[in-house]
Amino acid sequence: MKDILIDGKYRVERKVGAGGCGVVYSGSDIKSGEEIAIKLESIRQDLPILEHEATVYKSLAGGVGIPRMRWYGEECEFYVMISDLLGPSLEDLFNFCDRKFSLKTVLLLADQLIPRIACLHAGSFVHRDIKPENFLLGTGKLGNVVHIIDFGLAVEYQDPETHVHMAYHDKHKLVGTLRYASVNNHLGIVQSRRDDLESLGYILIYFCRGSLPWQGLKAQTEDEKYELVKEKKINTPIEDLCRGLPKAFASYFKHVRTLGFDDRPDYSYLRKLFRNLFVRKGLDFDHPVATQTSKRGNKVRCDVGDKRLASRSRSLLPLSSDVDTEEQRPLPVQITSRSNQIQLPVPSVATGQNRTAPTDPPKSTIRSKSKRKVAKARTTRSSAKPQGISKRQPAKTARAEARRMKN
Repeated sequence: MKDILIDGKYRVERKVGAGGCGVVYSGSDIKSGEEIAIKLESIRQDLPILEHEATVYKSLAGGVGIPRMRWYGEECEFYVMISDLLGPSLEDLFNFCDRKFSLKTVLLLADQLIPRIACLHAGSFVHRDIKPENFLLGTGKLGNVVHIIDFGLAVEYQDPETHVHMAYHDKHKLVGTLRYASVNNHLGIVQSRRDDLESLGYILIYFCRGSLPWQGLKAQTEDEKYELVKEKKINTPIEDLCRGLPKAFASYFKHVRTLGFDDRPDYSYLRKLFRNLFVRKGLDFDHPVATQTSKRGNKVRCDVGDKRLASRSRSLLPLSSDVDTEEQRPLPVQITSRSNQIQLPVPSVATGQNRTAPTDPPKSTIRSKSKRKVAKARTTRSSAKPQGISKRQPAKTARAEARRMKN
């Protein structure tokens, strides 16, 4: 693979992932030597979504925890998106830690994951496939930052200029990953901001317990399994779902599940629930990570990770240098010391596996005079900028919204 170049300056090296939405390779920038991720999608794909995903990345560019997209275009019968290569996913870390995180780890994660989703929503998008595999740690100086990825199913929930919310309808098929799908998603209601946050709540419970009540249900067909999961999810009260966990978890779900279709979630309130719990529990701020012992007998620092081996990584706590207002107010003690690196498999890359995709490519349901058209990319090898992507002003809306979300 080392002889294959994209845009004349990105070398394709080895395959690291594959799924229904394309193939991902690791590679390098031949000039700087920096490692990159290369996502390929055949131009003959029945429902191409990579161009749409590139549009979302460009719209959110500059946000904390939003991976940098370096280039998008067409090469050799493929649509190609090149971005920074990130570290392990939260699912990778979870498996490495014997499928259970400490409460401290979960609270530190919640403190970053809520702002990630808030940033996405501030940019007028809903993700629609929130799951552990779609959150990756960064590398190097960004090794403490959790990144949100895989916007292939993301759609605009409002017009970014007029802020007109999309219309309500309840004839929609389930979109996303069954395990973390919201109740309203199961009921056929088109997803809005509340659904991303409900899915995040299930992730936090999953990390605390190691599983969710609707995992492992047996069924003869896929349709039967969907129904079983739906019924179990609907009939599991919040009190039972959060039994044995601090009250903050139930309070989180009560807020999220009482939101109306077009209501704006109180992101600051949700984040404070877990920050205040961190303080009340008197959790130790003296070390950047919670030390956990795996069944393998060796102590590992399961809250951190880097791209592969050797290099050092840092705390999951956000740094004061983060540009996002939601990230600037640290927990009582800002920790920037370094810790031992854990060894993990090759970096995770989202490829759209294990999820239910829509029968049509993602598109906005907004109807307004300001609707943007996305032209198909036809790039040349001399092009240095992402091509074929709508010319929305990146991250302006997101930053304006973030400034209003003060703790």
